[in-house]
Amino acid sequence: MNPALPLARLGRATLDALAAIGQVTLFALSALSHLVRPPFYLREFGQQVMQVGWFSLPVVGMTALFTGGALALQIYAGGARFNAEAVVPQIVAIGMARELGPVMAGLMVAARVASSIAAELGTMKVTEQIDALTTLSTHPVKYLAVPRLLAATLAMPVLVAVADAIGIMGGWLVGTTRLGFNSAAYLKNTTDFLQAWDIGSGLVKGAVFGFIVALMGCWFGMNSARGAQGVGRATKGAVVAASVLILAANYVLTELFFSA
Repeated sequence: MNPALPLARLGRATLDALAAIGQVTLFALSALSHLVRPPFYLREFGQQVMQVGWFSLPVVGMTALFTGGALALQIYAGGARFNAEAVVPQIVAIGMARELGPVMAGLMVAARVASSIAAELGTMKVTEQIDALTTLSTHPVKYLAVPRLLAATLAMPVLVAVADAIGIMGGWLVGTTRLGFNSAAYLKNTTDFLQAWDIGSGLVKGAVFGFIVALMGCWFGMNSARGAQGVGRATKGAVVAASVLILAANYVLTELFFSA
């Protein structure tokens, strides 16, 4: 075996990764440049708001409800070791608002929306509908990517706010029915402890995560290979890339917002 072969493979993989990062960056810049230039496809934007926002509410709400309840149980069990069971309302509130609400909502939307966008646009490319748009003097990025990016970026903070509220409610339900907390005291501790920036930071994360989800779905879909296998690989790649980037972006934003 040639001893230089592993290094060659590593170098090739590194160059491919850098090329992909550059392509995604150029695609994002192209979409952002079209965002402020007419024409504006308001009907397409409205449809995407419904797809990304409204139809994602059930899965985001159910995920947040059970996450909040499980978080309350875990914090109570851990706090009992140090006689600190009373901190359950505060930690559930800050955990949902800062971290779990945005991240869980982002991952659920990534699984649902990034795959849907990639499959839809990939199928359009396979059936040459994207080429038809170019023939009709309609820019594909302007018509297909921009409404989805804008809708996801605006809808995700709303989904995060809903996830925060339902997650805290899940913690309240478990705390008052299973852990013996007084309802009024639980709610008072929650509202007294939360600060505006705890909620605001989560909403900012939501907007960033929404942009990532739509960007990955659009890029993988519009760069899908031909055939059913190409569309399948694009769909899988969009979900995996969106999920990993959401977790990475969450760390970067948390470091930026709370490192001090």
